[in-house]
Amino acid sequence: MIHLPALVTLLTMLLLLGTGWAVGQARSKYAIKAPATTGNPAFERAYRVQMNTLEQTVMFLPTLWLAAQFGFSGWAGIVGLVWLLGRVWYAAAYLRDASKRGPGFMLAMMSWAALLLMAGVGLTRAMLIG
Repeated sequence: MIHLPALVTLLTMLLLLGTGWAVGQARSKYAIKAPATTGNPAFERAYRVQMNTLEQTVMFLPTLWLAAQFGFSGWAGIVGLVWLLGRVWYAAAYLRDASKRGPGFMLAMMSWAALLLMAGVGLTRAMLIG
């Protein structure tokens, strides 16, 4: 379980690679020339999935590692896997129909909030104990 946060980090990088790949494929399919980020709704959904996933990853990874570092390694890894599941659900739903992205987003955000709580409790405990 101690290595689970590292596995989650690796899987997160693969998720980012996948969302970037989807944008590249959509650019080609819908003839959206860089640097344009608009032009076809399907391309725009793929682009937003990539950007939203990147934005969420910036908050997720430090929180995952803080929770893991300060006493919750196993739980942080498990909750990190749930976050990944939520982001994949979000991405798949958003690519099909933007109005269906909510449940995956909420699962990922609740997972992130749990990691934030673990990180806060763990760090506070470490600071109080010394």
